[in-house]
Amino acid sequence: MSFVYLVPVLLSFLLLAAHFLHAGNLPLVAVALLLPLLLLIRRGWVVRVVQTALLVGALEWLRTIVMLIDFYEQAGRPWTRMSIILGSVLLFTLAASTVFFTPHLRRRYWRNSVTPPPS
Repeated sequence: MSFVYLVPVLLSFLLLAAHFLHAGNLPLVAVALLLPLLLLIRRGWVVRVVQTALLVGALEWLRTIVMLIDFYEQAGRPWTRMSIILGSVLLFTLAASTVFFTPHLRRRYWRNSVTPPPS
């Protein structure tokens, strides 16, 4: 059942891996593909690491949007559709970082933790 809750997180990391592959950054492709394996560890620190990685991924999408808008404007091409698509990916990545607030995943990752789950 936890897998269903984690699908947005996995998709976000796959999108980031594809983005980094397109950019030719193979070390970050490996990180984006291996980081979800941490979710197999049922500890509270895993949640924080994955959430931080997703927030950094959202910043990467924002950086990409800004760079591409500048590139498209210099080339005299329309950039509205591209910015809407990448903006949606950015919002999806941000939303994926919130799945750990669901009661099921809070129990899964914070049950054996020394630190209590955030309220």
